[in-house]
Amino acid sequence: MGNIKLITAISLILIDKIKNNLKKPVPLLIILLLIAGFATLKYATKDVKAETEFDKMKEAAKYCTNPADTDPKCLESFVELRENSPYASHYKSVQQTAQEKFGVVGNYTLEDFDPMEYLTAWNFNNLPPEERSKYYKETKRADGSLLREYWIYAEDKEIEIAPGVFFPAWTYNGQVPAPTIRATEGDLIRIHFTNKGTKPHTMHFHGFHPAEMDGAMTQEFVYPGKSFTYEFEADPYGVHLFHCHSVPLKQHISKGLYGAYIVDPKNDTRQKADKELVMVMNAFDTNLDGGNEVYAVNTKAFYYALNPIKVKKGELIRIYLINIVEFDPINSFHLHATFFDEYRTGTKQEPNTYTDIVSMVQGERSILDVRFKWPGMYMFHAHVSEFAELGWMGFFEVTE
Repeated sequence: MGNIKLITAISLILIDKIKNNLKKPVPLLIILLLIAGFATLKYATKDVKAETEFDKMKEAAKYCTNPADTDPKCLESFVELRENSPYASHYKSVQQTAQEKFGVVGNYTLEDFDPMEYLTAWNFNNLPPEERSKYYKETKRADGSLLREYWIYAEDKEIEIAPGVFFPAWTYNGQVPAPTIRATEGDLIRIHFTNKGTKPHTMHFHGFHPAEMDGAMTQEFVYPGKSFTYEFEADPYGVHLFHCHSVPLKQHISKGLYGAYIVDPKNDTRQKADKELVMVMNAFDTNLDGGNEVYAVNTKAFYYALNPIKVKKGELIRIYLINIVEFDPINSFHLHATFFDEYRTGTKQEPNTYTDIVSMVQGERSILDVRFKWPGMYMFHAHVSEFAELGWMGFFEVTE
């Protein structure tokens, strides 16, 4: 028993040593393998056997201390250790359970919507010029502002929301969230909307516009095969959203008809951001029971855990955050190891608070300005734990 306690203490020191020598944190899978390896000690029946297992783990860990990058042999060695152990079945059970609770099983198969690309895409800037011109056009007006024209359509489409999990969505331009619309205060927005779906749809914008452009009344519904042109000035500045307002409203939102609408101040006194990111917190009712089974930021569960968002130490990151989760009364955003300035709705140029967590009901949004002081991997997630465990979590990977 004394030897096992000693080994456990040494094991903890070893973990710290590995972590301190790595510029990047040990990947999640490696951590799980380490945990599984150390769990063997608990089940060892002889001190001699425990020492043998420990020696093997020490040898394997040598490959994990490369300060420049993680040696491929690091993972390979722990996999080999696990497979050759007399406790292999126990390892498999522990790892499988941990992976399932983490929520990631398998890989995404569809490439038609890229959440990483969506983070920095607005006004169809992610498309080649020739393709972009089919959906977006700018024309300078006499007062120096712009006429921004968009071609948007509603379409029924099956989308992948978790690895191997598909959802029968209603979409704008074939994606959820919709393409982001962005303008400067005072610009004229003109949207040529066509309903290619199977239900009546509209586009309803948060912000100022004439009543006939609201898209909420039954006489304003755009039926399948029909079109309508929305036109209004971009006002007020801030981070807003748009969504379908046909009835039943909860169905049209929960099925995916929503997107971000950003209006920049004409006279912006804020420091210019080094990187801007659009994050739409959403969820999906996969069994149509009026409750969500999958949660995400920008649709694909755990996507930013599998593919961390890369930023630089010290640069100003501006996040346009929107909550559009249906069926749950509250959602939240929590960022580890740092704080951010929050601009509620973005309609003032001075922050409302300095914090590391914000809570939102459906339709609320904020602009978050954040800097990271040190390199490393930093988690962000919903502080409603159920949401995080069902897909709403990710990482920022901060480099020098």
